[in-house]
Amino acid sequence: MKRTNLLWLCLLVLSLTACQTAPVRPTLMNSLLLAEPEPTSQRSQMVIARYTHILYKAPLSDEEKAELLFQRGIAYDAIGLTSLARLDYTEALRLKPDMAAAYNSVGVHYIQQGNYLQAFEAFDSTLDINPDYDFALLNRGIALYYAGRAELASVDTAAFLQKDKSDPYRVLWRFITENKVDPIAAHNELSENRLQLDSDNWATSIVDFYLGKIDEKAVIASLLDNVSSQTELNNRLCEAYFYLGKYHAARGNEMVATNYFKLSLSTNVHEYVEHKYARIELGNLRTRTEEP
Repeated sequence: MKRTNLLWLCLLVLSLTACQTAPVRPTLMNSLLLAEPEPTSQRSQMVIARYTHILYKAPLSDEEKAELLFQRGIAYDAIGLTSLARLDYTEALRLKPDMAAAYNSVGVHYIQQGNYLQAFEAFDSTLDINPDYDFALLNRGIALYYAGRAELASVDTAAFLQKDKSDPYRVLWRFITENKVDPIAAHNELSENRLQLDSDNWATSIVDFYLGKIDEKAVIASLLDNVSSQTELNNRLCEAYFYLGKYHAARGNEMVATNYFKLSLSTNVHEYVEHKYARIELGNLRTRTEEP
């Protein structure tokens, strides 16, 4: 068997490793579900160890090294080792400058650091290489949003939504960015976009909450619909608490918003954009409350 085939067989074996699930035992406090923080993933640690071994021991081409470095970077990101992840993404791009996914990942790290110009460049590079890389549109829109350029952000989130109008998260980010430009138009568009969503999708409840159709307790209750594991519940908690935090932050309820963003972070779901940007939101809230 050729060396390359051996390498990708190794990757395939790792990717097929089954994830363990645990029974769901949610903890309720004041009508909130408290996360049982995700433990550091054993699978991610094994992936890191295996990829590191291959990188040091196997005779690889630059393209193979770049792919392994990128995959190891994803594993680092999954357990919150962001500096190591960023080093791997950067090295992967040095070896393979046309890796669209690596530019996108680097761009997300630039957003977290507040380096928005570099983030724009990274996402532009992603889209130059692969115009169909949807999430680069979202992430560039988020970078523009946090950089205070809401009109441009709304263009990107509108394009991102057009790719899949049945996705409640795309609908939410479209609303969040457009609400900075024209709150009335944003609300009207949110009502129209709601018609395209599946009511059986638990995340649609967040859209309904934004529209005033249900209360926060109903959103929290929806998190338990068809949940099969603690990990799945934590993923939902990470997302729901972030968007509830965004709702209250937009209305000047800084203390409530702060608590929701902290709850999102408490899940330890490091790979989700909601977890990545919750810390930015906390920083923005602190800056707002410290202003005279």
